[in-house]
Amino acid sequence: MIGAAAAAPATRVEVWKDPSCGCCEDWVRHMRAAGFEVTVREVADVRLVKAARGVPEALQSCHTAVVGGYVVEGHVPAADVRRLLAERPQARGLSAPGMPPSAPGMDISGTPYEVVLFGGADGDRTWARH
Repeated sequence: MIGAAAAAPATRVEVWKDPSCGCCEDWVRHMRAAGFEVTVREVADVRLVKAARGVPEALQSCHTAVVGGYVVEGHVPAADVRRLLAERPQARGLSAPGMPPSAPGMDISGTPYEVVLFGGADGDRTWARH
């Protein structure tokens, strides 16, 4: 090798979203900027994807993603996804329920929100506060 070590391959993320959703596109840009390799699947009814992936109705948001075997629902920050992949908890995934205004892709600062780890044996719990 010459110079720095070779870069590790990017972690793949598959996202299902409505074709007209701009905030979802902004979240995709956030994830790509953080080094993720993102594939976007535009679908007419994202609710079917959410149901198939086991996202509880109370935790749903506008788009659904899968990364490393986990579901990532909504505007979850890339750093929280990296932590999820590093720690590998026994759970279905992470959610930023609803559409928190200050979450990545929404980008209206000033509104605190929580990211929830869901589908674990011990129930849902707060994963991060922002």
